[in-house]
Amino acid sequence: MPNISETLSALCRGCEKVLNPEDLKAKLEQNRPLRIKLGVDPTAPDIHLGHSIALSKLRQFQDMGHEAILIIGDFTAMIGDPSGRSATRPQLTHQQVLSNAKSYQEQAFKILSRERAKIVFNGEWFEAMSFEEVIKLNSRVTLQQMLVREDFRDRLDKGLPIHAHEIQYPLMQGWDSVMIKADVELGGTDQLFNIMVGRDLQRDEGLPQQVAMVMPILEGLDGKQKMSKSLGNYVALNESPTDMFGKIMSISDELMVKYYKMLLEEELSPDLHPMEAKKSLAQRITARFHNDADAAAARAEFETRFSKKDLDASQLPAYTPQGEARDFVSLVVEAYAQCFQITKTRGDARRLVEGGSIQWKGEKVTDTKAVLAEGDAGVLKLDKTRAVRVG
Repeated sequence: MPNISETLSALCRGCEKVLNPEDLKAKLEQNRPLRIKLGVDPTAPDIHLGHSIALSKLRQFQDMGHEAILIIGDFTAMIGDPSGRSATRPQLTHQQVLSNAKSYQEQAFKILSRERAKIVFNGEWFEAMSFEEVIKLNSRVTLQQMLVREDFRDRLDKGLPIHAHEIQYPLMQGWDSVMIKADVELGGTDQLFNIMVGRDLQRDEGLPQQVAMVMPILEGLDGKQKMSKSLGNYVALNESPTDMFGKIMSISDELMVKYYKMLLEEELSPDLHPMEAKKSLAQRITARFHNDADAAAARAEFETRFSKKDLDASQLPAYTPQGEARDFVSLVVEAYAQCFQITKTRGDARRLVEGGSIQWKGEKVTDTKAVLAEGDAGVLKLDKTRAVRVG
């Protein structure tokens, strides 16, 4: 038997908060496989590096002999988790959600052991609920409890709408914990309210309450907001090795310190040169979700493309201007969106042009009114780590 205190310490490492460690220790002392819950809503086809933090913690539980239960929120995804949102999410059809769920499962098993994981769709119980049962579930909480949530309260203060279906989300996530009899639920810090609702519902049902283990939120490539599919500032687990490496190379030096700590679980050595540290980070993460050979090839391609300034010999995303506008400001906005799923405003693009970041065929473009000649082809460099081939 492993030392319980050492096991507890290892499991709590990397968590932002555990409610509470004593309860987790008591569950571990029962000497049985615990049921560890992680819910994901397939609101888009991709799982990104932000999701990998909780998935990695779930894998750690698996490696210690516990049961990983990955809940695919095919019903909750149709609402969309309001956590941390300043506006209502667009609603998806059930068919859209199921299509995304196929991709989710494939990507999740880049981290989880397939043989030791149980996949559950929460539509199994929500689809079977009568309206009477829905009303009874809603009677478990008060409107005041729901509006304590910071994101809801902020919207109220700003006069922004909160739709009635959004208030159902914490209840539905909490009911998932009842249905699978979760011992532990994992999630980001923005999930704490929902997880605590699950504890309350388990108590009301006479079940042992789950332990809440919340992980820190990974900031996206912009270094400002959390990594999010809807914000386009993410690195998907199914990105090509070249794209994954390149995207990670685009982060700031300040953000790199956090990525080392949260994704590699180690401190960034002050002895490493920032560029070498970033290349090492990008290569190690790319190797994790692909393989060593692909990661090394992606690094070599990056160094050919940028370090050796040999863009013409590099494999670059192909970009074909879509609109009638041929000015470089418009082309920069469009190329970021089309090739890298990154949103840039025209103001952002103007600043890149004026700052000398934009290069056409190796020459800087500093005139915001400059226009690409009809039929001209070549390499358009957007910033230090991104370039496209126009043709």
